[in-house]
Amino acid sequence: MRIIATIPHPSIRISVFHMNEKYIVKLEAGPMEQAFKFSEGEVKGPEHIEKIIEGEFMKKATERFNEMFLAFKEAKERNPST
Repeated sequence: MRIIATIPHPSIRISVFHMNEKYIVKLEAGPMEQAFKFSEGEVKGPEHIEKIIEGEFMKKATERFNEMFLAFKEAKERNPST
């Protein structure tokens, strides 16, 4: 797997990888990450992926990160290290 692009975003690291005829888009925010796979037939390359994920897709991904963060925080509070 090799990284072929990074997509700028103010608070989320977005990396695009290519492997086995698939594009993998990885979003990272703090200790959390989300990954999405597209076959080569679904997209025309990194520029097309950037257009697909802008707008509503990123809004929902950000909401999902917020939910993940709250769940992570609650889990740590329920089970503090000793």
